[in-house]
Amino acid sequence: GILSIEQLISRVGVIGVTLMALLSGFGAVNCPYTYMSYFLRNVTDADILALERRLLQTMDMIVSKKKRIAVAHRTMFQRGEVHNKPSGFWGMIKSVTTSVPGSENLSLIQQEVDALEELSRQLFLETADLHATKERIEYSKTFQGKYFNFLGYFFSIYCVWKIFMATINIVFDRVGKTDPVTRGIEITVNYLGIQFDVKFWSQHISFILVGIIIVTSIRGLLITLTKFFYAISSSKSSNVIVLLLAQIMVSGMYFVSSVLLIRMSMPPEYRTIITEVLGEL
Repeated sequence: GILSIEQLISRVGVIGVTLMALLSGFGAVNCPYTYMSYFLRNVTDADILALERRLLQTMDMIVSKKKRIAVAHRTMFQRGEVHNKPSGFWGMIKSVTTSVPGSENLSLIQQEVDALEELSRQLFLETADLHATKERIEYSKTFQGKYFNFLGYFFSIYCVWKIFMATINIVFDRVGKTDPVTRGIEITVNYLGIQFDVKFWSQHISFILVGIIIVTSIRGLLITLTKFFYAISSSKSSNVIVLLLAQIMVSGMYFVSSVLLIRMSMPPEYRTIITEVLGEL
């Protein structure tokens, strides 16, 4: 029926899996770009100092031109041009066609100030980006940075492998019979030729892996949602954000989708139990 558990989970799962796919795609690109030293550009102190010097020169030029505008306005005020300025159409024509000797072209100077202020904003953003890159370079030299760098390479290869296998499974309509942990342990044991209880250890390692996936997935979801809310939050949108978050979490969309996807990371006997609970999806 339309109100059966299979129908409800299947519809919730479609939206949830799509949401997880978007978040995973973002994470698959953002995480290696953030932590892998391969994507870090070489930034030196000389580059930062040169850019900061350009920023200071631009600020000095802005201050100088604004000072010229202020002096010109004061001169016009002292001459009485501000109070005695003619109004109306003919007054506007007269102000355009006539000019006071020695007066500044204020409109041209203001355009130059606007251009310099835009340039200063871009230089400031670029300077902040260089400082952030320099901090990432320093962080990559630490033990934790090297550890995250290794994980970046490992999970990049793992991500490419998962995309390749998922494409093959979709094209040939295949369903995996062995979870990745068991398959990896079997390949390692056969390659090294050692005695190892594959069935016993694959269960424990699979459950540990599933727990890590659940914790990191929920943590990644909350971090991403927090950044998104900070970006769009305002006094008028706060209620909408709260309602959206409640709809996502209360409906169990993310949890159900995680269970559906984590099924493939578990041994077949436990995978069957989850399938029986969720129904024939």
